[in-house]
Amino acid sequence: MINHLGVLDNAVLIKSPFFNQRPPHTEISLLVIHCISLPEGQFATEHIKNLFTGCLDCKADPSFADLEGLEVSAHCVIRRDGLIEQYVSFQQRAWHAGVSSFQGVDSCNDFSIGIELEGTDCTAYTDAQYKALADVTKQVQLQYPAITNQRIVGHSDIAPGRKTDPGSEFDWEHYFQLVANTNHSK
Repeated sequence: MINHLGVLDNAVLIKSPFFNQRPPHTEISLLVIHCISLPEGQFATEHIKNLFTGCLDCKADPSFADLEGLEVSAHCVIRRDGLIEQYVSFQQRAWHAGVSSFQGVDSCNDFSIGIELEGTDCTAYTDAQYKALADVTKQVQLQYPAITNQRIVGHSDIAPGRKTDPGSEFDWEHYFQLVANTNHSK
């Protein structure tokens, strides 16, 4: 369930400073699926948490050099084992989409929820991740009914040419089957 603060009851809450208020009277109507690993292809590190909380040591790996000063977050991260970490309340605007557009409307952060899967564009996601993502999706859809299955997209869909995640290994058909078979009540 999502509580009155916009936080999942079954998530580990880790507060990111990288969020702000959504524009007034904005309907939350889009779910964006991303992927992340730091360094690329390495899992179960603290680097994602450190990036989203502003504590990443950019000298810890050469690939982090371009992350210096970056202020970025997502609402949730789903780890390889299915653990859900929530960084920003769904009621707030997380900084996950960057320059983006959906159906002719720019600035997707204003009206979307961003969920990161720990992974890469070319690494298969785990069953535990798909199950957790389907569960979160159903809870989000119950709380924000404007997020229909047709309004669930990959980062690549809202930032084509700039982003490729969640990548070719994300099994959309399997994911939507799990969403259809996940039952929740308010």
